[in-house]
Amino acid sequence: MLIIDGKKVSLDLKEELKTGVETYRKATGKVPGLTVIIVGHDPASQVYVRNKAKTCKEIGMFSTVIEMPSDTTQAELLEKIQELNNDPAVHGILVQQPLPKQIDEFAVTIAIDPAKDVDGFHPENLGRLVMGELDKCFVSCTPYGILELLGRYNIETKGKHCVVVGRSNIVGKPMANLMLQKSDATNCTVTICHSATKNIPHYTLQADILIAAIGKAGFITADMVKPGAVVIDVGINRIEDPSTKSGYRLVGDVDFEGVSAIASAMTPVPGGVGPMTIAMLLKNTLHSFQRINGL
Repeated sequence: MLIIDGKKVSLDLKEELKTGVETYRKATGKVPGLTVIIVGHDPASQVYVRNKAKTCKEIGMFSTVIEMPSDTTQAELLEKIQELNNDPAVHGILVQQPLPKQIDEFAVTIAIDPAKDVDGFHPENLGRLVMGELDKCFVSCTPYGILELLGRYNIETKGKHCVVVGRSNIVGKPMANLMLQKSDATNCTVTICHSATKNIPHYTLQADILIAAIGKAGFITADMVKPGAVVIDVGINRIEDPSTKSGYRLVGDVDFEGVSAIASAMTPVPGGVGPMTIAMLLKNTLHSFQRINGL
């Protein structure tokens, strides 16, 4: 079985982005800029934001982190976003979620200029994705990363049956729409399963490409997978494990041990889809820089 190594691909991609950023710096004297806003003190969010800023610096991008207190009002946050929309040095704006309860996440999402929405969450970017205008929109980073993995491992998609398990706005819905596109990189027949789907194995057993993004540890078992299928595991779940120093370990939505015996290719957890998300965020930021500067 082929292990689809997201850690390796993300490192390769970062090196390519580093070269691209340096080329533009020499030619224009400018570099892509990403600003991340974090509201409050969620520990997991702080780690994630630090990682984004660190990776930006590694590849030569300009990165700023704006920390706002947890009692920040919605109006104050929207004012800050508007400042960044108008700042020519900022090419990507990301507001780290979750947000405090006094702030409406949708209001924040639509306040970001779609041309700087490198998370790909703005309705305009989602609408362009559905319409197939991939060269004029930003695709959500996790689905975009999965597409990159499929491409780099030369996994045939045209005419294949892709089953997506999960319908979140961040992964499931954009992933299904991406695989549906009439393009060399996708062009699949797509089925979406979710919490209200009856007899999920009936559908997953038909999948040539199975993408699990349901948020339940080990949900997809070997008896739910067609022999020879390509299995992409988006899940990151903590389960207790007294044998580890931390007392827990990370597992995916797929029972790796069982499914790896029959799949033709598979992403591990950790080290599969996860590392691709930040890499694709930076790729989107570079694309934004290119578009804004007419490059």
